[in-house]
Amino acid sequence: MTDSRLGRRRFLGTAASAAVATVATTAATPSAVSAAPATRPRETSGPAATFRWLGTSGWRIDIGARTVLVDPYLSRFDTGLFNPPFNPATPLTVDVSRIADHPGTPQTILVTHTHWDHYNDVPHIAAQSGARVFGTLTAYHLGLAYGLPTAQLSPVKGGEVLDFGDYTVEVVSSLHSRNGSYSMAFPGVRPTVPAKPATIADLPEGDTLAFQVTPRGGPSVFFMGASDFAERNLAGLAPDVAMIAVPNTDSTHEYVPRLLAALDWPATVVPVHWDNFETELTNPPPVTGNDQQRLDAFLADVRRVAPRTRILLPEYLTPYTFA
Repeated sequence: MTDSRLGRRRFLGTAASAAVATVATTAATPSAVSAAPATRPRETSGPAATFRWLGTSGWRIDIGARTVLVDPYLSRFDTGLFNPPFNPATPLTVDVSRIADHPGTPQTILVTHTHWDHYNDVPHIAAQSGARVFGTLTAYHLGLAYGLPTAQLSPVKGGEVLDFGDYTVEVVSSLHSRNGSYSMAFPGVRPTVPAKPATIADLPEGDTLAFQVTPRGGPSVFFMGASDFAERNLAGLAPDVAMIAVPNTDSTHEYVPRLLAALDWPATVVPVHWDNFETELTNPPPVTGNDQQRLDAFLADVRRVAPRTRILLPEYLTPYTFA
């Protein structure tokens, strides 16, 4: 499998010189950044875009004076997932002090699915900021259950291309990852408004979306919240950067080669959802032994099938820019 089409895109680097050094000096390690592909011409007018990883699959995107959030989960409370036994009855809590200033004042919140490690903090952040929440019908009904007004809730299905002036958002119908039993935690949807959720089991998967965010002038950035995908739904996206969820099982056939081919070989891959998201946001991001093995295997797969693709292993809250 070749990557001759990679000349269309390139990685610019980070907005922080320390972050540049971190990536550059690890070129001989398993988290290496491979050789730079050639550049492609692009009209670059438009506000600058900065990307900060919030852990799990969460991102803060600042596009000029506007802020977009993807799956912002900052409370990061203990459920026993990383320190068994896992407790499905863990109460849902919002850690206001941990959230603090990290989300900024968003205008838009994109929700890939409604498991607690993606949705828990969304109603609080939306209520505080007035941001509009885009997600599945389950996300819409859960928002109403939390008391958000309909004016802040926009259900989407996939296929929508939404214009926000300084950026566009393309909504992609996607799939949630499967565990070793080819199932998932808390499957199901909320077709009507439920009682206000009390435990993590009250937040089901609720169907899964992916999003492609493109600031005016680029780059186009693809965001996943779970490690599976509907291959045919990715046709034509061809993002410059792909924030890809690291799988924790091999249930999805040929995950990396099929995904990168479907995305038309993005120039930069940023692995997400590999950290221990039940700890504080401290760098380097914590990772368990098993998840480290899965991350290393993912990185090896990317280097094998797309040797010219850049790999950026992100750190929490660090500003990155791409072009």
